[in-house]
Amino acid sequence: MGGGGGGGGGGGRRPSTKRGTMDRKISIVVPAFNEEKSIPVLHGRITKAMEGLSYEVIFVDDGSSDGTAEVLKGIAGRDRRVKGIRLRKNCGKATAYSAGFGYASGEVVVTMDADLQDDPAEIHRFLEKLDEGYDLVNGWKYKGKGSPVRAFASTVFNRVTARLTGIALHDFNCPFKAYRREVVGELVLYGDLFRFIPVLVSDRGYRIGEVTIENYPREHGRSRYGVARYIRTLFDLVTVLFLTRFKKSPLYFFGSIGLAMALLGFLIDLYLTYQKAFHGMLLSQQPLLLLGILLIVLGVQFTSIGLITEMIVSISHEGGRVRSLIREVIGGERGDVG
Repeated sequence: MGGGGGGGGGGGRRPSTKRGTMDRKISIVVPAFNEEKSIPVLHGRITKAMEGLSYEVIFVDDGSSDGTAEVLKGIAGRDRRVKGIRLRKNCGKATAYSAGFGYASGEVVVTMDADLQDDPAEIHRFLEKLDEGYDLVNGWKYKGKGSPVRAFASTVFNRVTARLTGIALHDFNCPFKAYRREVVGELVLYGDLFRFIPVLVSDRGYRIGEVTIENYPREHGRSRYGVARYIRTLFDLVTVLFLTRFKKSPLYFFGSIGLAMALLGFLIDLYLTYQKAFHGMLLSQQPLLLLGILLIVLGVQFTSIGLITEMIVSISHEGGRVRSLIREVIGGERGDVG
């Protein structure tokens, strides 16, 4: 794929809108956790990159324990285009995104990380891609993924996700994205589902594009990735596949597994019945009898506890309770609350 970006996973492109995204207000949402050293630098880079454009920057302090909140207050006091949102505790990027989206007033929303690995100067390329008719433009950090183990794990994750979802993207988890306003208005994020935003967006019928971007080394702090993250990602992939494919018809998912188990249990018990009837087998000494009965029972009610609860969690979050976790809103124009 060329440096200017490539095709999306949400279908063909629609005609470009008459009014370009650069003529509209842009909201830049930046989740931050213990990034007191990076935020002033990032703010300066955003100010330079967005010169001449109508924009706002929403920093979401995700329960930082350092001086992030004080830094945000200082910046917001000097720049009315900056708004800081403090969460009461560390809730994770999904909640931080949801909080930022709720207070964004722009017609275009851009997300990026606060660790200086994303260059605000590349925002213009995202906006140009949106003007080609896409609803979400996803960044692709095609190099600089860190250690060989992390790079390999990222490649496997992206290829498996693309294969299972049918969405032709190279970097699903890239935080650097640009959305049309209506897209973020329909996103329901919780847990670690932010890693699969393109999948959730595509499921809503929106068009997805991609641009190649640089991945700069972290200048401050340390990476928070570990082995546990990959295990959680595996479960999240199962969850998002379930939510996008079977949310409206879960019986197709549960029924296929339950039918297979019940059929296997029935065949086992049918075999034992035959042995008892024609060969006098003593069933009380056959562990297979219990296995067959267990499989039949599990076939009837298997996973009414597992992924069904994911559906309940998803529906409960649609009510939007993120604002109850916000400690305070710093700076910005008070009338911009979305």
